[in-house]
Amino acid sequence: MTNLTNLHETQDLQLAIEGMNCASCIKSIEKALLATSGVESASVNFADKRAQVRASVDPQTLIKAVADAGYKATVIHSEADLEAEQEAAERAYLRKMVWKTIAAAIIAIPLLVSGIVYPFLPPLITRMQQFIWLGIGIICLFTMWFAAGHIFAGAWKAFKSHAANMDTLIAIGTGAAWSYSMVVIIFLNYLPAQTRNLYFDTALTIITLVNLGVVLETHARGKTSQAIRRLIGLQPKTARVLRGNKEIDVPIADVVTNDLLRMRPGEKIPVDGVITEGQSTIDEAMLTGEPIPVTKKIGDEVVAGTLNKTGSFIFRATHVGKDTALARIVNMVKQAQNSKPAIGRLADIISAVFVPIVLIIAVITALTWYNFGPQPHLIYMLVTAITVLVIACPCALGLGTPMAVMVGVGKAAEFGVLIRNGDALQQAGRLTTVVLDKTGTITKGQPSVTEIIPTSDYNEAQLLTIAASIETHSEHPLAAAIVQATQTKKLTLQAVNDFIAISGKGVKAKLNNDEILFGNRQLMIDHNVTIDTLTAKANELADRGQTPMYLAQANQLIGILAVADPIKADSKAAVSRLHKLGLKVVMLTGDNRKTANAVAKDVGIDEVFAELLPQDKLAKITLLQDRGEKVGMVGDGINDAPALAKANVGFAIGTGTDVAIESGDVTLMRDSLHGVPDAIASSRATVRNIKQNLFFAFIYNTLGIPIAAGVLYPLIGILLNPIIAGGAMALSSLTIVMNANRLRFFKPAN
Repeated sequence: MTNLTNLHETQDLQLAIEGMNCASCIKSIEKALLATSGVESASVNFADKRAQVRASVDPQTLIKAVADAGYKATVIHSEADLEAEQEAAERAYLRKMVWKTIAAAIIAIPLLVSGIVYPFLPPLITRMQQFIWLGIGIICLFTMWFAAGHIFAGAWKAFKSHAANMDTLIAIGTGAAWSYSMVVIIFLNYLPAQTRNLYFDTALTIITLVNLGVVLETHARGKTSQAIRRLIGLQPKTARVLRGNKEIDVPIADVVTNDLLRMRPGEKIPVDGVITEGQSTIDEAMLTGEPIPVTKKIGDEVVAGTLNKTGSFIFRATHVGKDTALARIVNMVKQAQNSKPAIGRLADIISAVFVPIVLIIAVITALTWYNFGPQPHLIYMLVTAITVLVIACPCALGLGTPMAVMVGVGKAAEFGVLIRNGDALQQAGRLTTVVLDKTGTITKGQPSVTEIIPTSDYNEAQLLTIAASIETHSEHPLAAAIVQATQTKKLTLQAVNDFIAISGKGVKAKLNNDEILFGNRQLMIDHNVTIDTLTAKANELADRGQTPMYLAQANQLIGILAVADPIKADSKAAVSRLHKLGLKVVMLTGDNRKTANAVAKDVGIDEVFAELLPQDKLAKITLLQDRGEKVGMVGDGINDAPALAKANVGFAIGTGTDVAIESGDVTLMRDSLHGVPDAIASSRATVRNIKQNLFFAFIYNTLGIPIAAGVLYPLIGILLNPIIAGGAMALSSLTIVMNANRLRFFKPAN
């Protein structure tokens, strides 16, 4: 028989999960997915009700596996469509839960008031009063069915899957309270007087408070994905396309690669492309975090979601739909939000075993009170067992990490920092050393001619013309800078012949039958060219971080040209911010030591390793790690790939192009080092928030369960009411959600 699994390529899928009511559901769904043949990994996020699955099976197989576990799943195809659907579904769910809360409260409040404040309902003594309370019990049953049907259904699903969850605890607690009350009513005359207590008010008040907690939590949780919604909202719904001799507005889904599109001032760019006519300034702030608009001209790339500010232009579509940079960014951020840092996986493990432990504690509590507690044993046993079940729900524990990760990753995206996974988020905050590549990271990566120093027989234009005429034949990066300088000055180059590149030293060629030498000091020494007159000047240039190159004609020195890669304007400030965060800053470069030291001194680097090959950079990262450092490597994502991979966290610095988006653990969308301290500060704030959430959750359950079990009763006579336990349980989850939402107001310090 053919193995159908092999017919499908391995792919990453996202599933929207319905029916997931608590953190304990995570384990059931993950277990069902991982048990499916062809599934490599599965991770469920309780906060946004999604599953991230890597598998080589048909999506319908995954949907069936989730259904068999008692939940509903749908495959997420379009992020934009899904967001709209989820938002509508969330609003509908919120409305439904509000009505369920109101229904439970309408019955619970009178029962509670009559039992505690003013007893306007009849006591349970006579036969007629029995019938009245029997009717009240039936009304309570129907109310519980309407207001808590989802809880009992969830408990039944868990039971069929041989699991237990929050619904199990609530269902057992409220079900026991209602059932005991009905037993008291029906068998009134067979029970001792001190055991004839009714707990309808307890059951319905707990359900009211649990539902109210869900309403408040859902409302607050809706704010966590605002960053994603803003990113998705950047893309317009329509685009103006040139077809034939007409400009027509078409839905964004109808735009295809190579279409020509017209952009007018104030419009959002619908797809990625290249400008073919006109120019403008583009506001890329929502993608890069950079507030200053960027000038774009013919041949420049434009990115979907950015805002055309001033000019009108035509561009050719290069990436559309899910292939645009914006779509990939949204997808990457969602994947990061769904991933779990190590600290979060700990919470999942605890949540998975927590409910069975609570059930055991509830049984032990009941037996202890029944055998050793005061009279009436049955009442104390029931109250304490129900209270333990209600207060121990692990919702807060399961929400603590995913809520903070969702908000933190989304917030970082607003600063142009794309964090690819939960582990990178956690590790970035632990870094002790940041290693920077020089070229293109600290410097602009675009060398330019900075000094032209001719001897007395030549002028600057002549020197530049001779040097550039030779360098047109060279592929060296510095050669391009020299040739570019002649184009800027509109100088005419001369023909050369017999060109030879001398590795590590420079070049030589024939110009007008004269031998021309252009290169470093060693090249001049090898050809017996005297350079004493300009040696001091060359050393001075090198000390300032510039690369001096000697030019000789017919074995006579005729001048020096200096080329330098300018330092980015904000590199020094960014390094200063890293120091303020308590980090050591190291620079790795293949450039010469003098130039490297000059750049390091200018921007405030702590340690420099120069004249390195790519494999040497990898060795230096290993050396730092062997010293006990947690290393973050910042590079361009290609040349520094080995070092980026070896570092604890790799930061790919770029401008939002294909390579930058796909490289590194953390991608910096703007071409600035400020993204590194932004990323580290965001990481620390998020991990700090996760720890706060888990601390609140652990403390709540650690202290709450013993108090619910009645440990304070023998000491000070205090026994926790199940109703108060229900309110505390609901408020604990709300506290976690609200604390996570504080991250939405986080701003990295300058």
